[in-house]
Amino acid sequence: MSNYDRLSALDNSFLLFEKPNAYTHVASTQIFEKGPLELEGGGIDFDAIRKSHEAVLHLIPRYRQVLRWTPVIGQPVWVDDPHFDLDFHLRHTSLPHPGSERQLKRLSARIMQQHLDRDRPLWETWVVEGLEGNRFAFISKVHHCMIDGVSGVDIMQLLMSPTPEYELETPPAFVPRPIPDGAELLRDEVWRRASLPLQAARDFRQFARDAEDLQRELRGRLGAVASALGATLGAASETPINGPIGPHRRFDWMRTSIAEIKQVRKNLGGSLNDVVLTVVTGAFRRFFKNRGIVLEDLDFRVMTPVSVRTEDEHGALGNRVSNWIFALPLAEDDPRRQLATISKTTGELKESKQAVGAEVLLQAAEWTPPTLLSLGARNATRRTPFNTIVTNVPGPQNPVYMLGAQLLEVYPHVPLVDNLGLGIALMSYDGQMHWGVNADRDLVPDLHDFIEALEVSFDELRGLASSS
Repeated sequence: MSNYDRLSALDNSFLLFEKPNAYTHVASTQIFEKGPLELEGGGIDFDAIRKSHEAVLHLIPRYRQVLRWTPVIGQPVWVDDPHFDLDFHLRHTSLPHPGSERQLKRLSARIMQQHLDRDRPLWETWVVEGLEGNRFAFISKVHHCMIDGVSGVDIMQLLMSPTPEYELETPPAFVPRPIPDGAELLRDEVWRRASLPLQAARDFRQFARDAEDLQRELRGRLGAVASALGATLGAASETPINGPIGPHRRFDWMRTSIAEIKQVRKNLGGSLNDVVLTVVTGAFRRFFKNRGIVLEDLDFRVMTPVSVRTEDEHGALGNRVSNWIFALPLAEDDPRRQLATISKTTGELKESKQAVGAEVLLQAAEWTPPTLLSLGARNATRRTPFNTIVTNVPGPQNPVYMLGAQLLEVYPHVPLVDNLGLGIALMSYDGQMHWGVNADRDLVPDLHDFIEALEVSFDELRGLASSS
């Protein structure tokens, strides 16, 4: 009996948004101490790392699945890859010794800018040795149609252990399920679409039974949809970081203390994410002023993903995110007032349930034929309603280990779409907030200046908090 898994409309959108100059895989650069993985002569025990990945592949089914499409309709599905070859996905390279972090950043950008092969499972991990300071690195990338930030962290923790001690279990034999033929895929998709009205009626009856006040719940959902649609109407202001992107990238990073971010939040107000967005606001303000941009009346909007993953969905692959889109107060020069404005805005967004509205729209997209979704995706980036992305994913707050080698730092990477030349991804890990900044090589040739602007902006907030 053949088996397959259907991609959701949201998962499929990350395939549709991909263009020759715009990949849509998420990635990270992880830096480890060598520890027990160091070989005589200073190399890394790559064979041991390979065995550790092989031992958990049965827990990550997407890592051994490939894409197929339903005939006529064009709906993508996952099927088991009968020719899966781990050596294609787990790769080994080295920096010229002693490799610097600057060289690692450049290598990360080059690896990340390469598209994944759609005829194979959509992931790669590069083991990079030769890094100075008795360290090595992983450069990992996974297509966004497979995971979001939270499920990416779940995979990271499957591959590692919470203590230096570990035990590799013998994995079960991989027996790929039979691949369905085109007729079966087409029959199942036609039947699914024919049954959608019945499913919608059942869902509405369940919604009506669960709602304490049906009219109020319906008004709330309609208001949330209106808020979500309103946030996407009209293009954001033009800035030097917004324009057609090329095929090449720059990648840079920085670290900040979570304890210091919490101290800012305690003394100045707002949430941890509000503080992060205030740091970003101050950085863009300084960065644009140095480029001679007039900030008054600049409608500079950020898109920040919001997880809608429930507790029982942790560990499941696929995407369970919605989005907030709102303007950052770049014209405001006082960091305190920037934070107050952002905190007020995010509070209003929670009340408006913009993220819920976006999720409702995504559910409606399940009714839309893939051909129409494809047309929408091609037109979506021609008039982008935001200028940048800031995504913040919580990671483990205690050290984790790869075969006894401690993970020291992890810098996430968010993909760019056309007209979006700079994106910021953050991950908290072991008391530190790791900032990874991805940029188009030509639109943002001065990316290091932006990193310095982030550092200055954070120092300003930290200084204000310590004097309060």
